[in-house]
Amino acid sequence: MTADRAFLDTNVLVYLFDHDEPAKTRRARELLAQAKPGELVLSAQVLSEFFVVVTRKLKRPLDPAIALKAVDWLSLLRVVALDPALVKAAIQTSRSSQVSYWDALIVTSAAAGGCARLLSEDLNDDQLIGSVRVENPFRDSVGSGA
Repeated sequence: MTADRAFLDTNVLVYLFDHDEPAKTRRARELLAQAKPGELVLSAQVLSEFFVVVTRKLKRPLDPAIALKAVDWLSLLRVVALDPALVKAAIQTSRSSQVSYWDALIVTSAAAGGCARLLSEDLNDDQLIGSVRVENPFRDSVGSGA
């Protein structure tokens, strides 16, 4: 595990395209632009959630063809595949850390990807879950709600 490697939660990627949140959009774009090769990791779950959110849940949703191109682009990052062992680890993490199964799957995917940090606004900033520390990259953004 390396302190330089960070796992991107779905919300970080969604803000790349959510033009109703300009401060968060700027911050998300900075994160990707400033990252070194191999530094950012995500999972198949994140790619799936990203597609659904940007095509169905944004006030101004993306056209599915554009969202698919974004998925293709994001797939150039290191992507952690889901398998039965990861599912079982997420179940254990959910039970031991009292987080939802879906959040636990994000955390265990981060650990499987060798990440010491999870960039997310959906969990508590600075929370340590197993070997992964949550960082809210939007905590200083205007209107972050965090």
